Amino acid sequence: MDSLELVAVAAAVVCAVVLGPWLARASVRLAFRDASARPAPVRVVLTVLALGALLTGAVLLVGVRPATLALAWAGGAAVVLASVDLLVHRLPDRVTYPACAVCALAFTVDAAVLDAWGPLVRALVAGAAAFAVAAAAAAVSPAGLGFGDVKLLGLLGVVLGWAGWGVLLAGVFLGLLAGAAVSLGLVVTRRAGWRTALPFGPPLLAGAVLALGLAGPIPLT
Repeated sequence: MDSLELVAVAAAVVCAVVLGPWLARASVRLAFRDASARPAPVRVVLTVLALGALLTGAVLLVGVRPATLALAWAGGAAVVLASVDLLVHRLPDRVTYPACAVCALAFTVDAAVLDAWGPLVRALVAGAAAFAVAAAAAAVSPAGLGFGDVKLLGLLGVVLGWAGWGVLLAGVFLGLLAGAAVSLGLVVTRRAGWRTALPFGPPLLAGAVLALGLAGPIPLT
């Protein structure tokens, strides 16, 4: 790790400490549609830790480049989306849409700066494909996959597709596996039934993070 990356990691930690409490507050307010809602101290701490890990991971994964902003923004969005989905089983468009726009823009700038357009094209194709497949699945089984999940899969398609087709497939597979494992665990412990509706966003996001982590550092291309 060079000195620039060390500075970026330190900046990521500072950003997490500063922005984490704000994101925790935004999460509960989005969830309950209450501008006066306040998060519990435990939620604030968990948000800061999760955000710090994701921002630091973004720097370690791609270094300091325009694409780092895309992964960092996606990480912040993931924290909020997971929190809201766990609370009220909803993935707010107010978080998903801006994340898609920022990621697409940052990846475009990254491609222009590095003169490497392949990853950008792959990201856009992967995002469209993930959205289309998820939309078809939701049309067949609306109870199994909500349209918020469909839009989230579009966002994850862009981010994971940018890293590679293998990363995208691994992320989706790991997300499905995590969701199945959580569902089975809740059924076995009798905290949920086979027909209980469970949030699907957090397992998808966890699978995406794990896939990117397993992919390791992404070189300048």
